[in-house]
Parts: sequence; C-alpha cells; structure tokens
Amino acid sequence: MAGHLGVSEFEFIQQFTRLAADRRGLALLDQSNGACVFLDGSNCRVQAVKPQQCRDFPNLWSYPDAGNLCRAKKHLVTTKEWKRRVAQTTGRSEESLILPDS
Repeated sequence: MAGHLGVSEFEFIQQFTRLAADRRGLALLDQSNGACVFLDGSNCRVQAVKPQQCRDFPNLWSYPDAGNLCRAKKHLVTTKEWKRRVAQTTGRSEESLILPDS
C-alpha cells in the first residue's frame, strides 16, 4: 500500500496506522466519523491494493453512516458462511460466535 500511495513504508506506518486493539499488530486509522482513512468521498484511495481489513468491510465491521458515505455494499451470506469468515479473520472458533442482531 505504501508503494501504491508513493510513500515509504515508515511514512505509511506513521501516517496511516495505529496499534491494533489486541496490541499484536497494526490497524488502519479511522477518520473522525469512523470512516477509513483511505475513503476519499465515496471512493477508496487504495482499492487496487486493499488489505484484508478493507475486504472485510462492511460485512465484518462498519461505522455509523457508512451506507451514505462509502460505495462498498454488504454481501449477504448464510449464517454458516458468516461464522466461517469471521472465524477465519479473527482466529476465533465458529462455535464461539454469536450472530449479531440485524
């Protein structure tokens, strides 16, 4: 992503990431409204090279007003597929997952 944006890896980490909640790695920054730091209008600045965190949006995470600001659309999946995807992304067991209220 750094190369795609024309910055060094160090600059990318300093400008666009934060320590993840589990403190085991980095996550992308959010804008003040919760939107991704790379959302520019309704377009993604890193669409061509987006990481897993981005590919999971808006199915595994979202933010208030996302539907009005971002062109990403939810992809409806079965409960079984949702659990498989969440487990794969988070490392949790499928049995431990509870489907959120819609």
